[in-house]
Amino acid sequence: MKKKHTAQFGSFSLQLILCSAAICLMITGTLLAFFHPEAPAKTSHPAAAGLTFAERVAYQRAIEKVYWRHRIWPKENSKPKPSLDKVMSAEEIEKKVADYLRKSEALEDYWQRLITPDQLQAEMNRMAKDTKQPGVLRELFEALGNDPFLIAECLARPVLAERLLSSLNAHDQRIHGELKVQPEYRRASANNRAPYSMAAAGASYRLPTVSDRSDGCIDQTWTTISTINAPAPRASHTAVWTGSEMIVWGGYGGTYFNTGGRYNPSTDSWTAISTINAPAPRGGNTAVWTGSEMIVWGGDNGVSINTGGKYNPTTDTWTATNTATAPLGRIFHTAVWDGSEMIVWGGWNEIELRTGGRYNPGTDSWAATSITSAPSARYNHAAVWTGSEMIVWGGWNGSNSFNTGGRYNPGTDGWTATGTNNAPTARYDHTAVWTGNEAIVWGGRNAGNYFNTGGKYNPSTDNWGATSTTDAPSGRFSHAAVWTGSNMIVWGGTNMQKQFNTGGRYNPGTDNWTNTATTNAPERRAYHTAVWSGSEMLVWGGLNDLGPFFLNTGGKYCAQASATATPTATATATTTPTLTPTASPTATLTPTPIATVSATPTGTASPTPTATGTPTPAPRVTPTPRPHPTPAPRP
Repeated sequence: MKKKHTAQFGSFSLQLILCSAAICLMITGTLLAFFHPEAPAKTSHPAAAGLTFAERVAYQRAIEKVYWRHRIWPKENSKPKPSLDKVMSAEEIEKKVADYLRKSEALEDYWQRLITPDQLQAEMNRMAKDTKQPGVLRELFEALGNDPFLIAECLARPVLAERLLSSLNAHDQRIHGELKVQPEYRRASANNRAPYSMAAAGASYRLPTVSDRSDGCIDQTWTTISTINAPAPRASHTAVWTGSEMIVWGGYGGTYFNTGGRYNPSTDSWTAISTINAPAPRGGNTAVWTGSEMIVWGGDNGVSINTGGKYNPTTDTWTATNTATAPLGRIFHTAVWDGSEMIVWGGWNEIELRTGGRYNPGTDSWAATSITSAPSARYNHAAVWTGSEMIVWGGWNGSNSFNTGGRYNPGTDGWTATGTNNAPTARYDHTAVWTGNEAIVWGGRNAGNYFNTGGKYNPSTDNWGATSTTDAPSGRFSHAAVWTGSNMIVWGGTNMQKQFNTGGRYNPGTDNWTNTATTNAPERRAYHTAVWSGSEMLVWGGLNDLGPFFLNTGGKYCAQASATATPTATATATTTPTLTPTASPTATLTPTPIATVSATPTGTASPTPTATGTPTPAPRVTPTPRPHPTPAPRP
C-alpha cells in the first residue's frame, strides 16, 4: 500500500475528489400508502400481562424464517441454500430479543414510563401504510398468527425502540449509559423467568389491513424511502440487496465512513449496522453479496487500501478478510461474485492496474488472477458476471479510453479478448448489466463527450449490437443501472453541467426506450447507489450541486415488466464508481482528469445498482468513480 498525503491525482484521494466536486458544483451554480381502514378490533391478548423471554424468542424465530425465505441465494453458488438453523443459532436469536428488550428498558428508565400501547398501535399502522413490500409484511403478520398483540410486541416494538433510541442518542448521550446497565437475558433463565411485561395489561390493538397487492407498487411511480435512522449523508458508498434488505456501507460525506445501515422496505425502516470489527473508514470500495454475507474490499481513505470485511446481517457481525496474499490496495476497481469467490480486477494505486485476485470467504484466502492475455491496465471500467466468466470492458488509463475488454474464466485462470467489431465508442464511467445472455453497456464519457449510446455484447458469438438512441436518456455518466429481468433501468448521473433525476427503461428484446417517471422522483444526483428488489429500483445517497451536496435520501421506482423481474444478488458502490456487473451489483468511484467520483451499477445475473457522482477536474487524470457502489461527488 502506498501512502498518499491528501491527494494528488497521481496522488489524488477520494476526499479531494469529493471536495473538489462540491466546489465545482458551487462554482458552476448547478452546484404509496396501501393503508386501508383498520380491521375490526381484536380483544386484548390473553398474555397481555407480558410474554416470557422464551416466548419472544420463539416468535422472533418465526420472523427470521420469513426474512430467510426471501434472502437471495445467488444461483452461482454451488451449494444449496441452507436452512435458517444452519445460519442462525438459538443464541443469536436470543441476542436479538435481548437487544430490543434492553433498548425498551433504556427508554423506560429515561422517560420513567413504558412505551405505550398507542405508540405501538401507531407503529403497526405506519408499517401497513408505508410498506413497500406488502406481500412480505403480510407474511410477517401471518407468522405471528395475525395476532395484533404479538405483532405489536414482537414486530413493531423492536423497530420502534430502535428508532426512538437513535433519536434520543442524537440529543442526549446519557442514554448510552442506560443501555450499559440493562440486564442481560440469557437462555439459562428463559423458561422460568416471569413474563416480561412492557405493555399495559389489558391493552387492545387493531390489526391494520395491508394492501392485497403482492408487489405493493404501481408501475411508473416513485415513493420516498424513509430518512428516519438512515445513515449519514454520503456518496461513493456501496449497496447490496439481500432479498429482504438493502445494505449500504462506507463512502464519503465530508469524512470517510465505516458506518452503514440496513433498509427494510417491508417496514420502511432503517437499522444501523455494527461497527465492531468493521473495516477502517473508506470510500470507493466494492461490495458483493454471497447469499449470507456482504463482502467489502479495497477503496481509499487517503491511502489505497487492500483490507476488507465480511458482514453477516443475520448476526450483525463483521469478520476481517485476509491481507496476507491480498492484491495491491486500489480504488476504481470492479468486483463480482462467481458463486464461491469474489473476483476483483483493475483499478488504480498511483498507477493503473491490470492485476486482480479471487477471494474465497470459506477459506479466507486469495489467489492472484493471471495477467497473461489480460486487458491492458485501466480503471473506471465495467464488469459483469455471466455465470461462467467475468466480462470487463471499457475504462481508461489516465490518457486513453478503451473500447476493448476481456472475458476471465476463473476455472482455467485464463483470459479471452472481447471483439471490437461494432463495439461502442471508447469510454469510462459507464454502467453495465448482465441480462442472462448479453452484457449491456451504456452511457459514460470520453474527452468531454457524454454518451447516451451503448451496446449489447453476446459472449457466445463475440458480437456487438448497438442500443437504440431513440427516446434514450440524455448523455451522462456516474448514473446508476439495474437489470429487472426484462429491462435495464438507468437513472440519475451528471454531464458536468448538472445532475439528473431522469432516466429510462431499455428493453433489449424490442430495442426500445421508455422514460422513467419524474413525478415524486428523488432530487437529482450522481454517485448514488441503486439495487433491484424484484419489483422496484431502490436508489439512495449520492451528491448534487444544490446543497446539502451529500445526500441520505432516496426513492423506490416501480417497474412492472412484462417478464418476471429477478432481484440482483447484490449491488455495491465504491468510493469510485465503476460499472461492474456481478452476481450482485456494485458501484465504485473512479478518478478522472477532473477530480471526479462516480459509481455505477454492475450488471449481473440479477440487476445491479450503480452509484454515480461527479468529481471536479483534477490536476492529473485519475481514476473516476464507476458503476459500483456510489462514488465521490463530482459536478
